[in-house]
Amino acid sequence: MRLKLLGAGGGRLGSLAGLGRSGAGALALPGCLLYTRGGAAPHLSHDTLREVRGVPGVAQLALPALAEIQDVLEEYKEGAAKFIGMPDAVLYCSLHDPVTPCPSGYNTNKTVSLWGSSGRMEVTASRFMDIQRAIQPDWFQCISDGDTISGEAGRKRAKKSVDRSLSFLDICLQLQEKSPELQGSVMFGAIEGGDILEERLRSARETAKRPVGGFVLDGFQGSAMAKETKLKLIASVTAELPEDKPRIIHGVGRPDEVLECIERGVDIFESFFPFQVTERGCALVFSYGCHPDPEATVLTRNWAQDLEKNGAQEDQDEVSEADPEMTPFEIFLKDKKYHDDFGPLLEGCSCYCCQRHTRAYVHHLLVTNELLAGVLLMMHNFQHYFGFFSAIQDALRDSKLDQLKKLVFRQALQGPANATLSQ
Repeated sequence: MRLKLLGAGGGRLGSLAGLGRSGAGALALPGCLLYTRGGAAPHLSHDTLREVRGVPGVAQLALPALAEIQDVLEEYKEGAAKFIGMPDAVLYCSLHDPVTPCPSGYNTNKTVSLWGSSGRMEVTASRFMDIQRAIQPDWFQCISDGDTISGEAGRKRAKKSVDRSLSFLDICLQLQEKSPELQGSVMFGAIEGGDILEERLRSARETAKRPVGGFVLDGFQGSAMAKETKLKLIASVTAELPEDKPRIIHGVGRPDEVLECIERGVDIFESFFPFQVTERGCALVFSYGCHPDPEATVLTRNWAQDLEKNGAQEDQDEVSEADPEMTPFEIFLKDKKYHDDFGPLLEGCSCYCCQRHTRAYVHHLLVTNELLAGVLLMMHNFQHYFGFFSAIQDALRDSKLDQLKKLVFRQALQGPANATLSQ
């Protein structure tokens, strides 16, 4: 794995090359991972996923789903990539699924609790490495104690999370040296420490001393930590990490939060956000076009037209009541106002859904609980989100990240339904 940075201001523009066992994989930075559940993109078959443009070169698998079939993978012997039908994919195995809540208070000095479909699984460092040998991932997050995001963890608990995580890391590094199946795998060390700056810095410095291939900024999931605290910690941690190794952050998916993290030195994000939007029956419609290419211009113009068309405050109130988790970057297609809207989800979008179907049709699929609704929304939301990262790379290359950030933050404040047009 080779990290090449181009030195653009405002973020770490570059690429990761030489990925996978073949060395042919690559990932543009800043970038995101392909979110999967058990190795499959949610709602999509391999064939429908091929219709989505810009799919990242690295797929994320969560450990709990694979830990439940450890015995099957051990008997199969050829690794998870071939087992799930993605033999050429570059696989990153994370400790937890970013969408699945992890109850607090179950980690110990010797074990970390995973939560899967069968409930709680206690995993030691030794068993963790046994599972990784069965999976044979290209990248994997080392087992760590990240149970510090409840907002109730104090300094003592933060220190314990760092001590435990470093102990787990040392054990796993020793076991990796003795594992022929993992000689081609890259271990990412987790940076823990809750919201205590001193512990975060200690975790970063000590982890950077170990022979890890990259770093995971863990414990920033959810909204328990104040935004100012979170951004300060991320900036302080990345300043301590070596420039030549990639940094992944878990639990950050909103477009405005992604941009703030990129400004503070984060390279790689998860793509669970489009899945959450899909599960809400919503479509991403935010604009990220700050370049004079035709599609970006059309997306920007039609986002503004959509604001004007659907600008009633009562409609926004209705949507908020329908799903309080909804963000300003999406529209709620179950809303009755879309039953006779025969435009695409987003004018100018080139995705499979927008080229062939209307908002009214997707509304019909949602209210009648048809499975096709999830398929079409997932194709649109994935492609739109992956395109957002391409726009970030272009903005960094052209020194226009501030312009992109202003555009996205304006939408974050205005929302898709109650905004007013501004020049």
